[in-house]
Amino acid sequence: MSWLTGPLWDYAFFRDALAVAILAGGIAGALGAYVVVRRMSYIAHGLSHAVLGGAAVAGALRVNVLLGAGIWAFVSALLIERVARRRGLYADTAIGIVTTASFAIGIAVISAAGRWQRNLESFLFGNVLGVDDTDIVLAVVVAVAVAAVLIGRYRPLLFVTFDRDVAAIHGVRVDRYEVLFALLLTAGVVASMRILGVLLVAAAVVIPPATARVLTDRFEVLVPLGAALGAASAVPGLYLSWYAGIASGAAIVLVQAGILAVAAAVRAGQERRRPRRRQRSPAGAVPT
Repeated sequence: MSWLTGPLWDYAFFRDALAVAILAGGIAGALGAYVVVRRMSYIAHGLSHAVLGGAAVAGALRVNVLLGAGIWAFVSALLIERVARRRGLYADTAIGIVTTASFAIGIAVISAAGRWQRNLESFLFGNVLGVDDTDIVLAVVVAVAVAAVLIGRYRPLLFVTFDRDVAAIHGVRVDRYEVLFALLLTAGVVASMRILGVLLVAAAVVIPPATARVLTDRFEVLVPLGAALGAASAVPGLYLSWYAGIASGAAIVLVQAGILAVAAAVRAGQERRRPRRRQRSPAGAVPT
């Protein structure tokens, strides 16, 4: 068992990275449930790419990288929503415009500032060596905030997720909740980017809740199950990164993809063995 306990007892940075990875996986999985149900996985991809622009500019200006990335990503999320509302532009087009421009700015700034180039790979794909006390505090704060909002504002968020037009008719402040969710998603992306990398954060947002969606049709189960799968996959993923010598973000996402493949295969086998019967959609079921 020394292969399991060795890194934990011998290296403080590995313990820190494991704590952040578990928290980041749980955050991404919980928020991803809403993203998957709304069929908006593209916004997770967009925000994760937009983060690079803010982080690069903040690094060039010698200010806090996490703060710069967070502000930039949140403004990008609001800008995406504003652009998407213009006639003739769909949400995916808006995301393509905003996020590719942000990503290009980030690459341009990094290319111009040579001191950042050596850190580019770890920033894009994640690196356990990059985790520090600030990342731990940020992950804890974001995890508590996400849990508080998702529990405390569960019903209006659920209403907006399934049918924003009907929610607005019933007096729900749809715009306010969409801004709130954009803020939570931005915070989750920023809290996860050190361990997962900006290019792979989106996968951690989508894959665990997609796996949960294979296992359950009920939204009240989907959210905690997605969070649990995201958090649990971080542990073998980080060990895989450690022993295989690959980027932490890639290792965690590979584990998540493997879990999804197994879950899908098991579900398919169950469906083949189950006698055909009239499908009924239970109350509260997630739409397909």
